[in-house]
Amino acid sequence: MQAIGRLLSRITDFATVLGALGIALMMLHITLDVVLRFGFDYPLPGTISIVSYYYMVIAAFVPLAFAEQKGAHIAVEVLTERFPPWIQKHLAGWSYLISAVAFGLLTVRTWGEAVSKMHIGASVVQGETSIPLWQSYFFLPVGFGLMLLIVAHKFVAYLLSAETGLDTERANPDDNEAEAD
Repeated sequence: MQAIGRLLSRITDFATVLGALGIALMMLHITLDVVLRFGFDYPLPGTISIVSYYYMVIAAFVPLAFAEQKGAHIAVEVLTERFPPWIQKHLAGWSYLISAVAFGLLTVRTWGEAVSKMHIGASVVQGETSIPLWQSYFFLPVGFGLMLLIVAHKFVAYLLSAETGLDTERANPDDNEAEAD
């Protein structure tokens, strides 16, 4: 279990770096577009479409599993925090199965949509430029699929009462300040 968890953590970390790279490229692309548009009266063709269909999708969906890996998704525990710890543990464990089913359905559905868009060669025309979009549809099933793997792994670990092996340590900015002192 732990070896699988470590492998999933590495894959999730890589996906998160891709998400961060998407954000960095988006900032550079938009900055270059603004400089060229107002400095030289030459806007980059397709900036809105590329930002909307590529960079934002990569930034939002590819690193989705990172928050689950770290146990950092937002949770509202109005009732469950009042339950005994053993009930909370089992509720959390079985919620992984429900999440796995949901993310499995999302993965299958978005994969089908991506393949459909690939077959028709989906694109958008912005100005005089035709921008192919079908590739961007594959980022969703990748992000949902990785999330599916993480929650399914957590569910199996729950059933076996085993350690997941996932890297759950969170980066804490306060730790860096304490080391600097």
